[in-house]
Formats: sequence, structure tokens, C-alpha cells
Amino acid sequence: MTIIALAFFAIFTSACSTFNEPGKHLFILSGQSNMEGLQPHTSFTPTVKKFLGPDNILIVKDAEGGRPIRRWYKGMKLPIPDEGQLIGDLYDRLMTKVRQVIKPETIRTVTFVWMQGEEDAFEEHGEIYAVNLKGLIDQLRHDLSRQDINVVIGRLSDYDGLSRRRSEHWTMIRNAQVEVATADPHTEWVDTDDLNDGRNWEGHEIENNLHYSVEGYNILGQRFADKAIQLIKMKSE
Repeated sequence: MTIIALAFFAIFTSACSTFNEPGKHLFILSGQSNMEGLQPHTSFTPTVKKFLGPDNILIVKDAEGGRPIRRWYKGMKLPIPDEGQLIGDLYDRLMTKVRQVIKPETIRTVTFVWMQGEEDAFEEHGEIYAVNLKGLIDQLRHDLSRQDINVVIGRLSDYDGLSRRRSEHWTMIRNAQVEVATADPHTEWVDTDDLNDGRNWEGHEIENNLHYSVEGYNILGQRFADKAIQLIKMKSE
């Protein structure tokens, strides 16, 4: 066997041993409407199963459209316009599902997949989104007692159906999502700018829409899965 072949065999064996180690890979998918539109079984789940093994995967998805990040992040300090506004309730709902799934399992890795930010742009909270997103990630790592949680962030698309003022905050949040991902070695982001053109689930043509096309959601799931696998591979090196 040549030196190159031996090197390839060593890398391949190392990767396989990582994927076959005891414990399951947990994927937590959450966010607002564009996460709601994502159907994991069409592209995300098949991809992670292919690389990590069909019996080694746990997926929890909980999303709700039109919701700001404060419905997940409990530490948000911004004064709330409506005293009855909820804070952290969707996070609690998500974590109830997560704990039910992981209770009988040994967890090898955890990856948090996040697709949210539109509502914060509408509410003009772009300046504080990076702090709140980082806070949400820290909150999850603390609550699961794992500082090694991987994170994949879907960056807001190039949707332009906004007033000038709100569009500024849309851009701020796009930049904040990249900023948070770049600063954290366990975090990556995915581009969605090409996903909101085509045909929606009703068969209507869409262009630069707030939501994605049918094919766009399939591509999004694939991109999320690819980044998640990349982060898991990096951890094994």
C-alpha cells in the first residue's frame, strides 16, 4: 500500500471511528416561519443519517412564525412595549421536547440549527441582535451543560420588501448573524439569498420573497446538514 493510500486510510478510519463511537448526535432545529417551512425529512435528515448512521440521529424541531428572539432568549433587557409580551416561552417549549428525547440516551454531539431574525428586523432591534443571539447560544450551552454545542445559523435572505428604516435593521441582523458565527469556532452560517425565488408550496411564482420556494427549503435543509457535519468532523480532528 502506498504512502498516500495509507494516509487516506488513516483519515477515513479516524472519521468512521468518530461517527461510530457510542452515543447519538442530537440536532435541535428552531426559529420562526422559515424554520417552520423546513421539512427535515426531505433533505436534512437523510444527509445527516448518511454520514452519521441511521440509528445515531436524534432530531428535535420546534418553530413558530412571526416571533422575535426574546421568545427564546430569557436575558433580553430591552423594554418590552407590551407588558403582556412573553419572554423565553418558546425556549421552554423547545427544551421540554429536547429533554424528553435525550432522557434515555447517551448524547455524543449536540448541534443547534437556528433560522430566525425576521421579526426582530420588523421591530427594529437590529442593533442588539448579536448580543441576544450570543446570549441564546450561551443559555442553551449552560442549560445542557455542554460548552461544545455546535451552532448553524441561517442568515436572513436578501428580501427587500421593507421600508427603508426596517431594511437597515434587516441588514444589521444579517451582519450580526455572520458576526456571531465568525467569532465562535463551534458556529457556522449558511447563505439563503438564492432560496426565495421560484415557486412556493401553492405553485405561485415568487421573487425575492420573505419566505422560500419549495426547492429553496430543500436546499436549506441540505446546507444546514452539510455545515452541521462539517462542525462534527472538526470536533473529531
